[in-house]
Amino acid sequence: QVQLVESGGGLVQPGDSLRLSCTASGRTLTTYTMAWFRQAPGKDREFVAGSRRNGVSTHYADSAKGRFTISRDNAKNTVYLQMDHLKPEDTGVYYCAADRSVILSSVASASAYVFWGQGTQVTVSS
Repeated sequence: QVQLVESGGGLVQPGDSLRLSCTASGRTLTTYTMAWFRQAPGKDREFVAGSRRNGVSTHYADSAKGRFTISRDNAKNTVYLQMDHLKPEDTGVYYCAADRSVILSSVASASAYVFWGQGTQVTVSS
């Protein structure tokens, strides 16, 4: 069993930066594929970024490429999402997800992940 706790959300202005953290307990994250998803009001949950187990590769949604960076700190059992140049359309609840059995073609699929955090709110508004 893996427990995930996100933090770092908040209210920021367009163009600002935020760093989200996802800290795990119960298992080491090294062998887990980790991902960030987000959900805006009235919309489906969508993939933002993913990091395959053992840091083999990283993947980004088109909307996140060039602005967001996913990274891991194995010593802290934590995954980060650095978000720069934030836009109002980045607003939503951001969720951390983990699973040990995600194949490459399913990194961006929410149904591939068993373990989820409770989410952290990100609001980008002037």
